[in-house]
Amino acid sequence: MTDSLRDQLLGLGFKPAPKPERNPQQRPAGQPSPRNDARQGHRPPQATKRAQGADASTQARRAGKPHGTQGKPRTREDIDLAKAYAIRAQREKDERIEAERLKQEQARQRREARAKLAEFVKDKGLNDPAAEIARHFDYGGKIKRIYVNAAQLKALNAGELGVLQLDGRYVLVDAATLAQAEAIFAPAVALKVDPDAPAADDPYADPQFQVPDDLVW
Repeated sequence: MTDSLRDQLLGLGFKPAPKPERNPQQRPAGQPSPRNDARQGHRPPQATKRAQGADASTQARRAGKPHGTQGKPRTREDIDLAKAYAIRAQREKDERIEAERLKQEQARQRREARAKLAEFVKDKGLNDPAAEIARHFDYGGKIKRIYVNAAQLKALNAGELGVLQLDGRYVLVDAATLAQAEAIFAPAVALKVDPDAPAADDPYADPQFQVPDDLVW
């Protein structure tokens, strides 16, 4: 509107239009709003610093170091102590392996000795199927017994016979066979009487001290 027309209108009583009030929150033209900044990926300086700090903390945790510190270097003492622990652990492992190897070797030798003894004693047993006299003896910390006849009991107490434990049964053999069996596998010797030993060393040698068959041991 030209100035002459404006003057004419004012002269006719028209009032000029009021100027619009300015919104204090309104940003100047051409300056993006904070919401638009967020949508467009723009961050305020403080937010950018916080994000950078968080990234640094994350990288420090992944590296196993505390944020803002340089991880304490290992001393010579720490290195020597770690080596000593490693050497001791390896030595203990080797000892366990060696102990297990020896255990298995001993078990193998026992199996072979038992098998050899069984082959040697074959057809050398003197057990009497009709024997009724129970001869008790101590073997493996428990009271065991073998049935013999009167003549065998006398020979057994005189050391002329002996008893072998073989495959869960007790075999009566002569003294020579007992000696050879002891050389093959000594733990199989269940009863070997020394005729020169005092009678108190073998309380079951005398029939009057025999344990009754109905007594549970």
